[in-house]
Amino acid sequence: MRILLTNDDGINAEGLKVLERIARTLSDDVWVVAPAEENSGAGHSLTLTRPVRLFKHDERHWSVSGTPTDAVTMALRKVLPAPPDLILSGVNRGANLGDDVTYSGTVSAAFEGALAGIRSIALSQVYAREGMGDTVPFAVAEAWGERVLRPLLGVPFAERTLVNVNFPAIEPDAVQGIRVVKQGFHDYARGSVVEGTDPRGYRYYWFGLHGIEHTPGHATDLEAIADGFVAVTPLQLDLTHTGSLLALGERYAR
Repeated sequence: MRILLTNDDGINAEGLKVLERIARTLSDDVWVVAPAEENSGAGHSLTLTRPVRLFKHDERHWSVSGTPTDAVTMALRKVLPAPPDLILSGVNRGANLGDDVTYSGTVSAAFEGALAGIRSIALSQVYAREGMGDTVPFAVAEAWGERVLRPLLGVPFAERTLVNVNFPAIEPDAVQGIRVVKQGFHDYARGSVVEGTDPRGYRYYWFGLHGIEHTPGHATDLEAIADGFVAVTPLQLDLTHTGSLLALGERYAR
């Protein structure tokens, strides 16, 4: 089984090293193609206004001067000798829960794999407090990664779907198990914009993650993580709200 690894935290990220160790419990045919630098919040963006450069670190480790989507595209078209059987994206430093998935480069890399018809899974490690930087612990992801992934290898994925996995911010032996749940939602209206002044006296703004209200609903990924479970959520690329098709169609039929 050939496995492609990517992420949005960059080629040197600790979470990517963790993911490679997890992947090697599943196969010895593992390839890494990731952004050269951090691309958190890049979403499903594609680099169109400047050239993308490809850097070879060794035969199976490459980086690109672009986004996670660019990394998957370059892997499939320029690096791998044949398409992979599985794409794993992560392990992200931080949660990708609820509607975070629309901003996430980690999840979007898996979206790109799903668009190519390849089984794709995004993995993220929740952490307990802000400002942890490179000290975010990946112990839960490392301990539970293989246990989450092996059952998914034998399950058929519907066309243009992927799986989003989040590991809770607790000790590995405190994890309650694995729960398959739907996507929850955050209240981003309560998010913050941090204002400051740079050394030259110019004002700047930084989007803050604190202050966002988490509103877990019954059986969502937010609730699963809060309860100490690994959250496994199937996602789809079709964003059509089918319930509105008839009503909108009637508006134009008059």
